[in-house]
Amino acid sequence: MKKNGIIANIARAMSGRRSGCFSAALLAASCLSPIAAQAGATLNFGDGESVSIGMGMRADFTSEGKGAPDGSTSDSFSLDSIRLYLGASLNDNIKATFNTERDGNGNINVLDAYAQFEYFEGFNVWVGRMLPPSDRANLDGPYYLSSWTYPGVVSQYPAKFDGRDDGATIWGKLFNKKLVYAVGAYDGHNRILGASNQGDNLLYAGRVTYNFLDAEPNPAYYESSTYYGSVDVLSLGLAGQYQKNGVGTATAKGDYKGWNLDLLFEKKLSFGVVTLEGAYYNYDTQGVKDVAPNFGGAGPTANVGGVNQGEGYLIGAAYLFPEKIGWGKFQPFFRYQDFDNDINHGSSRQYDVGVNYVISGHNARVSADFTENQGTAVASYNRFILGVQLQF
Repeated sequence: MKKNGIIANIARAMSGRRSGCFSAALLAASCLSPIAAQAGATLNFGDGESVSIGMGMRADFTSEGKGAPDGSTSDSFSLDSIRLYLGASLNDNIKATFNTERDGNGNINVLDAYAQFEYFEGFNVWVGRMLPPSDRANLDGPYYLSSWTYPGVVSQYPAKFDGRDDGATIWGKLFNKKLVYAVGAYDGHNRILGASNQGDNLLYAGRVTYNFLDAEPNPAYYESSTYYGSVDVLSLGLAGQYQKNGVGTATAKGDYKGWNLDLLFEKKLSFGVVTLEGAYYNYDTQGVKDVAPNFGGAGPTANVGGVNQGEGYLIGAAYLFPEKIGWGKFQPFFRYQDFDNDINHGSSRQYDVGVNYVISGHNARVSADFTENQGTAVASYNRFILGVQLQF
C-alpha cells in the first residue's frame, strides 16, 4: 500500500482546504436515484484515487380526499426521501459506491453498496446491492421521472428495497453508447421459511436499450424519463426477469416471469421540448397467487410477496416551455397507468396531471401533481401533491 494512502489523504485534504466541485462525468457516475446517487463534491488524491460525497432529498405536502381517520380530507407533510451518496475510486478501473435511504418507518437503510470493476466502456462488472436490469421507470428511480409519483401501478418488479437486490451485474455501452446492455443474477424473491423459494433459486435479469437518435447521457445502464431538451432521444428498451419457484408458498408455488417493453421520445424544438413515453408490462406466475409482503414476519426490506400476474401499460407526455420565468421553466405533464390482475380479476388505473418548475434539471425541481387512482384492486383515492426535490 502507498505510504500516503486514501485515508491519510482524506484527513489531510479535509483539514487543509475545501473540496472542489465534482466533474460532470463523476457527478453522473456516482448517481443512483436509480438512478442512484448524485455526488456533489470530491476529494482528489492523484493517481486516480478519490472520494466523493453528495445528498438528495424529496419532501412534499399532500392533500388526500377522505384520507383522514374521520373521513375528511387529510393534509400532511412528508419527507419522502433523504439519501446520502458516497463513492470511492482506487483508480480508473476499480471503484465503489455506497448510498443510503430512509425507509417508510424512518430508519436509514443501505440503498446501494457495490464494487465496480470497470474495464472499458463495453464491459463492466458490479457486485453487491444495486438495481437489477428492469424497466425505465425503475432505472429512473423517483428522482429522474417526468412526474412526481413513482408509477407503481404497472412497475411491479420484485425487490428488496427501493428496486434493489443483492447480486452481480455485467453491463456495457456499444456503438457510440447507443446500445446499452445489462444482465445479471440476484438473490431474488421469497427467500423466507414457508414461501416458494426454499431451494434458494436466483433471479436472472437482463435489459437491452437502443437509442436511434442521440445516446442518452446516463451513467452505467441507468435511465431518465426526461432530459429537458439537452439531447434528442428515441429510445427503445426491452427488459426481462425470471426466477424458478419465485412466487407462492412452499406447497403451492410457481415460476416467476416478467418482461416489459418501453419507449421514450424527446425532441427539442424552437417552441419548446416535447416528451412522449410509453411502456407495456407482462407478469406471469403460472397462475399462482403470491404470499403477502409481510409473510412469515418479513420486514419492509425483505424481497417477499406481493407479485401479481397480469398485464399493464403506461403512457405519458410532457412539454417544457422554452421561456425562463424567474429561476426556472415550466413543464406540464400527464401520465396514465392501467393494470389488470389475471388471478383476482381486479384492475387499477391511475391518472397523474401536473406541472414541474424546473430550476436545475433533476437537481432542483418543484412539482405539483394531481393523482386519481381508480379500480377494483385497491380503494380509489385522489391526491394533490406539492413537492420539492434537491440533489447536491
